[in-house]
Amino acid sequence: MSEFLRNLHFFIESIGWRDVLDVLLVAFLLYQLLKLIRGTQAVQLLLGLGVIFAVGYGAQLLHLRLLEFIFSNGTQAIVIAAIILFQPELRRALDQVGRMNAVRTLLGRHPEVVVVNTVDEVLRAAQSLGERRSGALIVFERETGLENVAATGVHINGEVTAEMLATIFVPGSPLHDGAVIVRESRLIAAGCVLPLAETLPGVGRMGTRHRAALGLTMQSDAIILIVSEETGLISVASAGKIYRGLDQAGLRSMLATLLGGAGAAARARVLRPLARVTTLRTLGRRTPQ
Repeated sequence: MSEFLRNLHFFIESIGWRDVLDVLLVAFLLYQLLKLIRGTQAVQLLLGLGVIFAVGYGAQLLHLRLLEFIFSNGTQAIVIAAIILFQPELRRALDQVGRMNAVRTLLGRHPEVVVVNTVDEVLRAAQSLGERRSGALIVFERETGLENVAATGVHINGEVTAEMLATIFVPGSPLHDGAVIVRESRLIAAGCVLPLAETLPGVGRMGTRHRAALGLTMQSDAIILIVSEETGLISVASAGKIYRGLDQAGLRSMLATLLGGAGAAARARVLRPLARVTTLRTLGRRTPQ
């Protein structure tokens, strides 16, 4: 134990400010890299590469000559294949690094204020669109990144306002058929194409907007607000379920809780009183668009 303490004391004394700075910079870069690939196919690709390298390492430990030969001669091919597979993520990473807002990163964010203002603007727009029977799909990005979905539409990167949303979803406009992606207080993209949920036997027919909302919420943790073109009703899709028949107070409370990062208990308290809960397995008749 005394030898361990002496070694530990020597190690601590040998650490300089450059070593601390080096570790902090590496940690920051790794954190930014994880943020870039979060919610994209790169995560699954990284897991696959990790499994491959783990098998190669195990082959070296166990002296499995055939596997050792394959991995020793195929490493360069694996590296080249990884660069090709990660090409979209690498391009997006370089693009974001070039447009990085250092001031915003240093000063931090104010999520509570952002959530309240954004929810109010979106609900004001949804109410106006519902009164005019104009359909809309408004996607709130959460922990899972939606850059792949945003790439299918037109990048806007503007402030979220009720007027902007109402203009986008005017019938006949070029972007009104797609979805908009909202990240904090920014409207990232419009006219985006969402993955459609499969129609299950016994479920009945669903409108395209509701199928698209369910499809994305089953693949990510996004919250989607839907305005029906046929009825003007406002619904919310989350985790493969659609919550319908909500008034403005219920919508505001639900969105503020889900988007504000509340815990599971708080989310359950908000979702439990909702009268009409529609899921893929309980939807017995056609849901309007």
